[in-house]
Formats: sequence, C-alpha cells, structure tokens
Amino acid sequence: MMEETRRKLVASARAAFAEKGFANTSMDDLTAAAGLTRGALYHNFGDKKGLFAAVVDQIDAEMAARARALAEAEATIWDALLAEGSAYIEMALDPEVQRIVLRDGPAVLGDPAHWPSQNRCLDATRAAVAALLAQGVLRTVDVEAASRLLNGAALNAAFWVAACEDPSATLPKAQEAFRMLAEGLLAEHAP
Repeated sequence: MMEETRRKLVASARAAFAEKGFANTSMDDLTAAAGLTRGALYHNFGDKKGLFAAVVDQIDAEMAARARALAEAEATIWDALLAEGSAYIEMALDPEVQRIVLRDGPAVLGDPAHWPSQNRCLDATRAAVAALLAQGVLRTVDVEAASRLLNGAALNAAFWVAACEDPSATLPKAQEAFRMLAEGLLAEHAP
C-alpha cells in the first residue's frame, strides 16, 4: 500500500512538474491528480522538495539506463563511454528532462554533484575510466579527476543544449566537443 501511494505521488508529480515547473506546481496539484491527501505526501516525502527529488531521481535513473543500453551495444569500453556521454547530452532535447532535471533540478536541489542519481553516473564513469586505464587505452591520469571531468562535461553540455535557443542545432556541437575532450585522454597508441 505504501509503495503504491509513493508510485501514485511520483507519477502525479512528474506530470505536474513537467507541465508547470516546480515553482508553479501547488501541493493540491500534486495530491489531487493522485487522489491522495497532503498528509500522504508529507508522510512519504516530507515536503514538495522531497517529492521533487524523487522525481528527479527517477528521471535521471531512466536517462542513465537509456544511455547504458546504447553503450552496451558498442564493441569497446572506449566506444561505450563516448556513446553514453553523447546519449546523455542528447536527452537534453526531451522537454521533460529539460524542465525537471536540467532547469528546475539545480535550482531546487542545488549542485547535481550531490544528487544520488548523478553519483551513480559518476560511479559508472569511474569504472569505465579505471578499466580503460588498466587496458592502456588512456594516458596515465588520475581516475577520479578524469571521471569527474568527463561527467561534468556531459552534464554541462546537456545544460547548454537545454537552455539554448536552438537545441537541435547546438546538440551536434556539444556532442563533438565532448568527444574531442574525451579523446584528449587517449594514449598515443590508442585508436
């Protein structure tokens, strides 16, 4: 029963936040569509911000899963790393991702480096960088530094795409720059 209540609230909130944004979504918007009370919201999420954090986490997890699925189709860890970063940047074209994760997310939840979902992405990047370093594909580099910079580059490129006047025209520029930055880590003999 509790899990069903949480699911209903997250689904209702996701629709409301996507349509109206965080600031313009009322507590009544969040609970009425789910057929629940404010008490249910407070009990399960603490407040509107807690519910918003759950929505961001859900969307970010879906984004990571989509990017990971594309990465798994690649033949090498290097190609997978590039595909995952490029896919994450491309998801900035999705209006729901733009509004909830890339615009309202930082404004409401603060620095994405502190979001659990972003830290899961960083963990995946860290594992890929460590494997590439062990295979000799990358120059000698600090795994933590390289992982944070790659993650930050993809995230900031997604912010740029989401906020610009012509996201479709900006996307290929952002993806190409991400690829070129990442290639700077390659060892001389690497492909």
